[in-house]
Amino acid sequence: MPKDVAWHGKTVRTGVYKETVTGPRMARRLNIDGDGQGDLGGHGGEQRAVLVYQTDSYRFWAHELGRDDLESGQFGENFTVDGLPDDEVCIGDRYRIGEALFEVTQPRVTCYRVGLRMGEPQMAALLVAHHRPGFYLRVLEEGEVEAGQEIVRVSGGPEAMTVEEIDRVLYLPGHTRRQVERALRIPALSPGWQASMRGLLGQGDNEAAGNSGSAGLNAAATAPRPAWSGFRPLIVTRIQPESRSVFSLSLAAADGSDLPAAEPGQFLTVKLQPEGDGPPLIRSYSLSGEPGAGTYRVSVKAGLHGAASNRLRSHIRTGDHLDVAAPRGTFFLTGGDNPVVLLSAGVGVTPVLAMLHALAHDRSARQVWWLHGTRDGTEHPLARESRDLIGMLPQGRSRIYYSKPAPEDRQGIDYTDIGHLSADRIAGLGLPTDADAYVCGPEAFMDGATTALVDAGLEAFRVHTEIFGAGPSLTPGIDGSVAAAPHQPAGRAGTGPTVTFARSGLHVPWNTTQESLLELAEACDVPVRWSCRTGVCHTCELALMSGAVTYSPEPVEPPADGNILICCSKPTEEIVLDL
Repeated sequence: MPKDVAWHGKTVRTGVYKETVTGPRMARRLNIDGDGQGDLGGHGGEQRAVLVYQTDSYRFWAHELGRDDLESGQFGENFTVDGLPDDEVCIGDRYRIGEALFEVTQPRVTCYRVGLRMGEPQMAALLVAHHRPGFYLRVLEEGEVEAGQEIVRVSGGPEAMTVEEIDRVLYLPGHTRRQVERALRIPALSPGWQASMRGLLGQGDNEAAGNSGSAGLNAAATAPRPAWSGFRPLIVTRIQPESRSVFSLSLAAADGSDLPAAEPGQFLTVKLQPEGDGPPLIRSYSLSGEPGAGTYRVSVKAGLHGAASNRLRSHIRTGDHLDVAAPRGTFFLTGGDNPVVLLSAGVGVTPVLAMLHALAHDRSARQVWWLHGTRDGTEHPLARESRDLIGMLPQGRSRIYYSKPAPEDRQGIDYTDIGHLSADRIAGLGLPTDADAYVCGPEAFMDGATTALVDAGLEAFRVHTEIFGAGPSLTPGIDGSVAAAPHQPAGRAGTGPTVTFARSGLHVPWNTTQESLLELAEACDVPVRWSCRTGVCHTCELALMSGAVTYSPEPVEPPADGNILICCSKPTEEIVLDL
């Protein structure tokens, strides 16, 4: 059963510490009686009810690691088995053990807790690199099982794809499109792994755009390679007010050449020198203009306490230069002929407007729904532009919601509906269920809209959202309910190169007491996402805006160009992270 374990100054809730039992146990839909998981986000559930590991792998690791203390259950498995090697067992195979019937659903999750249990921090990566992950079973028929019972293969999985092969397809370089397509034809493959395979399949379609890394592990790998590294000066060619609080900056190359095309929906990162002394202000703003125009346009909301946005508004003039990083981001319009829903609130209109530009430029025959909510006409940026673009689409339709329209706002022209663009209103629109939806706005709005779209029948993987500022953390098994604001780390300041956490607005000198950039971020309470901590799962992959890093250990598969894995990297010079 789960218990609390001290680790790196934190408390980890984990069920990885297994003990052998005698006599029969009931195998149920969610797990074995008397067993439990400490982190149901990463373990357990119907698709991962029972974990299997082999005695042959125990013998392998005893020799490989020079260990004579390995006992059954030490790899966190429920069944320690003779036979059933990973390079023979296939996804979808069914086995009868005692009274219960089981089906193979996926390889083991690459989790740091097996390393915690083994006293070997690199264990998650070693399991993948040596092709010995183990696998999960789903319980098709509940019943009693007992050590010593024969394992009887009832039927084989379609496509005959072994546990070792599909693990290699996801985590190691060199997979083929045919392998991914085979995996997606296996009904028994767990939904999580199906989503990963869809990511790999989509990345294969985009290889010509310069993708690298694994889109099956992290969406960060779906974006094209950044057009340039670091920051370069661009010239401000136009400043245009768009609403009471939003203004646009048009940017061009200083030498007059065309700027590289961005994907519709991506963002630019701008570096500003503050007034007086102090570190630079680094902020990201969505591109709102027509992709491929040879210039860029970003639209910025000037908030009451927005140091960077207010500096841009009050100090930047036409002809000035701004230091800008290349367009980045995974929130961008994808191809296809299915319907598109572009849904936004407030200044969240900017990235989806770039998508609308792209659709209008191509005179797309796709059904396009343009849904936007704001307070009134004075807070409706780029309103006329979006109306004109919708009018260019043969299947374009628009609903604009003003929560408090002003007397001069014209219903039927400026807006269509009074009130908020709420979940109930989204549910009542009759949106096509095969649509791809792109949602941008305040976090609560995006959460509500996402739920409403899925409830309306859209598949969750078709709903895409854009988050600015620090994103949600993922710290498996560690309580993250008390989240402090990002801050300088405790203790003596480091003397190494400056690490800038761009989304958190934090500049920290590197300290050699930290083993990785992940550890530095954790020391600063910067929200982070991770799982393996050994360079295999890519959960921690993110954009490196500028600078360079070194790896120790080397990742099992390198991240996408322009990205890094923070769990196993250190800076070699000043760096800026999209974190």
